[in-house]
Amino acid sequence: MRVMTVLGIETSCDETAAAVVRGRPPGPGTMLSNVVLSQLDAHRPYGGVVPEIAARAHVEALDAIVARALEDAGVRIDELDAVAATAGPGLIGGVMVGLLTAKAIALGANKPLIAVNHLEAHALTARLAAGIEFPFLLLLISGGHCQLLAVEGVGRYRLYGATIDDAVGEAFDKTAKLIGLPYPGGPEIEALAKRGRPKAFHLPRSMVGREGCDFSFSGLKTAVRQIVLKAGKLDEPTKADIAASFQAAIIDILSDRVRAGLKRFAGEFGAKGKRFVAAGGVAANQAIRTALDAAAKDEGFSFSVAPPELCTDNGAMIAWAGIERLALGLTDDLGFSPRARWPLSQDGQPAGLGVLQPA
Repeated sequence: MRVMTVLGIETSCDETAAAVVRGRPPGPGTMLSNVVLSQLDAHRPYGGVVPEIAARAHVEALDAIVARALEDAGVRIDELDAVAATAGPGLIGGVMVGLLTAKAIALGANKPLIAVNHLEAHALTARLAAGIEFPFLLLLISGGHCQLLAVEGVGRYRLYGATIDDAVGEAFDKTAKLIGLPYPGGPEIEALAKRGRPKAFHLPRSMVGREGCDFSFSGLKTAVRQIVLKAGKLDEPTKADIAASFQAAIIDILSDRVRAGLKRFAGEFGAKGKRFVAAGGVAANQAIRTALDAAAKDEGFSFSVAPPELCTDNGAMIAWAGIERLALGLTDDLGFSPRARWPLSQDGQPAGLGVLQPA
């Protein structure tokens, strides 16, 4: 299989990103460039991402970001094998900006277009970073997603479990807001938790010990709210104790649900599939990484997680997903429509490759 070079564009939320990646499956790939412009300062006053502000910022910045990605990579557009862009799921205004830009580049340069499912890009990041072979168990944890999936190949996913309410990253952000920490909440809580006592407050561990692999975090968030209301004004030591107790509860929930998934995966795939991967923005949390590594080792699995800069949204993961799909001969026409919702399922799955089968 020949080596391919793909430009990837990511605009699904509040990062404007573009990257040029070179490689071939199963990886690892070579990131010739990876440019990310964060919009955090624009959204921080509102305590979360404002879709209209995000879309406008993408329009203003994307052309320059793409130009810089190509320049940093030392690659001309005519040297690309394809142009890939996030086509969903995400904030529809931002998705439209990125996909339309990719269509224009592909049309003007007569290059194939690859419409990438953002979730699949996260799923395949372990192959970009470390060349992980199929199959593997994936924990996808981010601001909008919390899923445990068996990954059997590109476009071939089976859902073991998902959150029944909040995503884990959303729980971090909402808890941070409750105790007066700035957005985004995940890194703030992780830093503050290092100074707190993880057993200072008794917080619920929803779903722990139950059959299956589903997650729940809304009860944990509600329990934190009750503590804050009862305490009134919070001093810094109390904030640190809440952060540490909250993070400890999150770790216990994730570890329990993952252990259930590891056991099921081992039963279905045997020794050949004892690979466990974590992806998504929350996977950048070092305490969570350590706990997941311990859970994997206990069950005899290897554990892989991408570097922190590849856990959060970025163009390199989109470019790599493009390489994976291009290697299978899968491209998309210029009429491909952006999608606000695009589960890895029969209705929204990358063209022609399996379906995510509910457990």
